[in-house]
Amino acid sequence: MAASDRLRVAVVGAGIGSSHVRGYRAVADRFEVTALCDIDAERARPIAEEHGIARVVTDLAELCRMDDLEVIDICTPPHLHFDQIQQVLAAGKHAICEKPLVSSLREVDALAQAEAKSGRRIMPIFQYRFGHGLQKLKLLIAQGLTGKAYLSTVETAWRRRAAYYEVPWRGKWATERGGALLGHAIHAHDMLCYVLGPAARVFAYTTTRVNNIEVEDCAAIALEMTDGSAAALGVTLGSAAEVTRHRFCFSGLVAESNTRPYTNSGDPWSFVGDTPELTEQVEQVLAGFQPLPELYAGQFYRFYDALHCEGELPVTLVDARISLELITAMYYSAETGSSVTLPIGVDHPRYASWLPHT
Repeated sequence: MAASDRLRVAVVGAGIGSSHVRGYRAVADRFEVTALCDIDAERARPIAEEHGIARVVTDLAELCRMDDLEVIDICTPPHLHFDQIQQVLAAGKHAICEKPLVSSLREVDALAQAEAKSGRRIMPIFQYRFGHGLQKLKLLIAQGLTGKAYLSTVETAWRRRAAYYEVPWRGKWATERGGALLGHAIHAHDMLCYVLGPAARVFAYTTTRVNNIEVEDCAAIALEMTDGSAAALGVTLGSAAEVTRHRFCFSGLVAESNTRPYTNSGDPWSFVGDTPELTEQVEQVLAGFQPLPELYAGQFYRFYDALHCEGELPVTLVDARISLELITAMYYSAETGSSVTLPIGVDHPRYASWLPHT
C-alpha cells in the first residue's frame, strides 16, 4: 500500500488517546497520525515525540481548520463528545469517538441525522469486539454451529481506588455521566450484544459501596435478550483480583473467555461442543480462522476498509444506540425498581437523559 493511500488522522485527548495512537501505529500502512490535540500541551508533547507526530495543538477548532486531515479521533471526557463530533463533521472530517459516544438516546439519534447530512462517517469505539477469541465465536455462529442461546453470563470485576477519582471529571454524573456500568463494563456488555443482539427487557440493581463518589460502582443486572435467552451481568469496582469473564451457553456448544480484565476478548477462549461430533466440527472450523489485527488496531484496520469500499463501518451508530439504550434502561430500572422493556423511544422519560432525577 502506497504512503499516499494512508488516511491522515488527528487524535484529541492525550489520556486514552495515547492508546489510540499506538493502535494507528500498529497499522501504519493505512494511517498516519499527523496531529495531537490536548488542552495540556505539556502532557501531549512527550506522546507526540515518542510517535513522531509533527503537530501538537490545544484547540479542536485548530485541528478542524487543517485541510490535510481526513479523520479526527475524539478521546475527551464524555460530556464533550456530542458537540465535538458535530464540530468535526461540520469541518468535513470523519469522526471517531471513544465510549460512551454521547450522553443520551436523543443525542445519538441527532448524530445519525447529522451524519446523513454531512456526507462523512461517525465510528464509535468498541475495540474489544475484535479480539481473536470473540471473533472465533462470531465465526462459529456464522457457520451455524452454536445453535440457540440459553444463558449468557458477563462478569466485570475490577478495582478502582480513591486515587482514580482524583481526576476532577470522574465519579460525577455531570461530567462522567455514569459509573461502573457506563465507564467500565460498557465494553463487556457491548460484547454480549455483539454476539446475541440487543436486550428486550432489563432489571437492574445498582449501589455505591467502594468509593465516595456520586455514581454507582457495583451492579447486578438480569436481561431477557431479543432471542428469548437469559443473561446475567455482574459489575464491581471493588475486586482485589481483577477479572472480566464471558460465558455463553448455546444448544450446540459452550463458549468461555479467558479472564484477563482488559483483554478478555482475545485468545484463549474455550469452545466445547454438546457432542463429540460437534466439538470436532468446531475444531475444524477454527483451524481455518484467519486472524486480523485486534483491539484498537483491529477496529481502525476495518474502518479503513469500510471507507475505501464504502461499506458498513465495523462499529456503527446503531451499535452505539443499542449500547446506550441498555445503559438508559439499566439506570432507569435501578432508579424506579421496575423492569424496563426495550426498545426505548422518544416518549420514554429518559430518552433525553439517563441521569437520575434527584
